[in-house]
Amino acid sequence: MYTFISLALFWFGAIFGSFAGAVTWRIKKKKDFVRGRSECEQCHHQLAALDLVPIFSWLLLKGKCRYCKKPIGVSALVAELVLGLAFMLSYLSWPLGFDGILNGLLFGLWLVALVLFMILSLYDMRWTLLPNKVMYPLIVVSLLFFAGRMLLDDMSLSTSVLELLYALTPIAGVYGALYVVSGGKWVGFGDVKLGVALGLLLGWQQALLALVLANLIGLVFVFPGLVRKKLDRTSHVPFGPFLIVAGVLAFLYGSYLINAYLSLVLV
Repeated sequence: MYTFISLALFWFGAIFGSFAGAVTWRIKKKKDFVRGRSECEQCHHQLAALDLVPIFSWLLLKGKCRYCKKPIGVSALVAELVLGLAFMLSYLSWPLGFDGILNGLLFGLWLVALVLFMILSLYDMRWTLLPNKVMYPLIVVSLLFFAGRMLLDDMSLSTSVLELLYALTPIAGVYGALYVVSGGKWVGFGDVKLGVALGLLLGWQQALLALVLANLIGLVFVFPGLVRKKLDRTSHVPFGPFLIVAGVLAFLYGSYLINAYLSLVLV
């Protein structure tokens, strides 16, 4: 049963990864991203069911449109694989447990957040923007998740308000200050809003860890470009995906990472 659920979640994640890629393009083209039909970005031919099977369609078609033969792009395959793995690993590493209905609802909200994260990542990587059409629903989902965790921990209203303020400080607070000081030159306001969502999902400790991880991940990707002079201090690098990856790692594996760090420091 354990293995079946893991594989089923991987498959559902891959399906939603395909959906995320389609939604990203529809938002950019101002199309109906809920009821719109999937189509090739090159020739605009509506795609049949055979073209939309996650992972397998891309592999069978060798990464090309079945109609115009132009490349689909490897990002479609990556989105399906990554979101599939994210769904499966979330189940295998779920830190809140599955005891009770509320825990299951929180897991469902987390999966919704992962889909929205994928849409934001794809959009930011292609067009260096975090669209409000996705960001605001993510904040709503994150707020519901935060409220659910407060109920799960049986916290009072006053304690919940304090937890909310603490949760928003590490990422949204730091990036908000950088945004104001730099007039939006150092970070975009979309990163601030993403920090709000991540803070609500993670809590202050894991949000602080996510902030550190995001900068480390960003350094790994950006530093080689600086060395090869393909990037400079004025280059605009989409930071949203780094924050999102760091946020997911901090939520699922934060306690392990923090304990591993403390064991090294306190030796």
